[in-house]
Order: sequence, then structure tokens, then C-alpha cells
Amino acid sequence: MMRLLTGTDTVTDSFEFVPRSIDAFGSTVIVEGCDQSRDISWIHAWTVDSHGIITQVREYFNTSLTVTHFGSSSNKPVSVTGLHCPSVWESSLSNRVGKSVPGLVLAI
Repeated sequence: MMRLLTGTDTVTDSFEFVPRSIDAFGSTVIVEGCDQSRDISWIHAWTVDSHGIITQVREYFNTSLTVTHFGSSSNKPVSVTGLHCPSVWESSLSNRVGKSVPGLVLAI
């Protein structure tokens, strides 16, 4: 992915990223899409700073992702009670590629 984003990729068979959904949660932006012709679904999780610059990219291919909000915007200590963190976003395209995919939880 790094070679594709920086333009140093020499492979002529390109991969087209067509977003199907874009959602933002504070400084985290979640972008989901799929390539039906290749049976690939993908999710990008971008961290964006206060100037709008992407400082971190996490990418997931053929993975079901659940995003949970963990923490608080205040300076108060946060404690986890119980074993369940509510989800704020769940991928929807992973089941469209017609195969079982692993599931991950991203805590933001």
C-alpha cells in the first residue's frame, strides 16, 4: 500500500479504491469500499490532525471491522466496567464478497 500511495509502485495492474461509505469519529475517519470484480472488500482507518493532514493509515482487506469508542475526551480517568464496549460503526461490505472473513475490533 505504501508504494501505491507514494507513487513508487511499478506494477501496471492497478487497484482502484472506490469508497462506498465515509464516516468520521473525532480525528478518526473510516472509509469502506469493495472491488466486486476481485471479490475484495477494504476498510481504511485514517487519523487526521487538526490541520487536516493524515498522520496514520490503517488498512484492512477482506476483514469485518467493528469500531468502538474507548475512553473519554475529558482528563478524568476512564475505567472499563463489564466486558462490552458499545460499537459506533460496523463494516457492511465484508459479507458482500461471498466468503467468510476474520473480524477485528478497532478501539478509538
